[in-house]
Amino acid sequence: MSETIDVLSWNVNGIRSAAKKGFLDWLDGSGAEIVGLQEVRAQRDQLEEALLAPLGWHVDIAAAERKGYSGVGLYTRRRPDAVEHTLGVPEFDAEGRVQIARFGRLTVANIYFPNGSGKNRSNDRVPFKLAFYQRLFERLEPARAAGEPILVMGDFNTAHADVDLARPRQNDGTSGFLPEEREELDRWLRSGWTDTFRALHPDARDVYTWWSQRFGVRERNIGWRIDYVLASDGAMPAVRDAFVHMETLGSDHCPIGVRLDRGVVGG
Repeated sequence: MSETIDVLSWNVNGIRSAAKKGFLDWLDGSGAEIVGLQEVRAQRDQLEEALLAPLGWHVDIAAAERKGYSGVGLYTRRRPDAVEHTLGVPEFDAEGRVQIARFGRLTVANIYFPNGSGKNRSNDRVPFKLAFYQRLFERLEPARAAGEPILVMGDFNTAHADVDLARPRQNDGTSGFLPEEREELDRWLRSGWTDTFRALHPDARDVYTWWSQRFGVRERNIGWRIDYVLASDGAMPAVRDAFVHMETLGSDHCPIGVRLDRGVVGG
């Protein structure tokens, strides 16, 4: 058995669409033991058996009440000891954005954070988005403060700094790069969470995780880094690497992940 485990996160922009583009082949070839998906956009009864029970994987799907919207999924080689799907706020829970899973000592929160754009890019969903961030923070804070190893991974829908998007000045008023959104992510980092990729690759430039589907945008790498794996103080010493697989196609996002010392999971 390897001394490390890989944990991956990917906004697949529709798991049924991703399946037609080779998702299951990618999954089996990923080398990961824990894979969190966001924007699954399907109820369990809309998924084929191949996606619900692929050989060698345990699957947990948390769907939104609204069909074809949001949703998260976990594919794991080891069955989680427990999985929660709720933040205790009906407005949040109805959107299927949360999986908090425990694997031995390690907690992995697979999260699809809301987009703040709202209707006609009016940014009217920003308050909802920030309230979601704050409720999740409150949910995880006691365990983080107690030193437990926790990863929070997924599509955060926020670029943290100028270096995290190709055209920062043109996006000053765009949700995903608003001062209040960036400040909320700053608050997490000040409070003891670490952006694993930036911590291990501080000088990385032109590394993005999402690209508009407009023609030629991805080819020219005009992107945003809005997908992260954050590590608690208790998890960060176990992080051996962090990576972004920009070459992987199949969605408007690409997979990201971390490699952990297996000891963080415990027996």
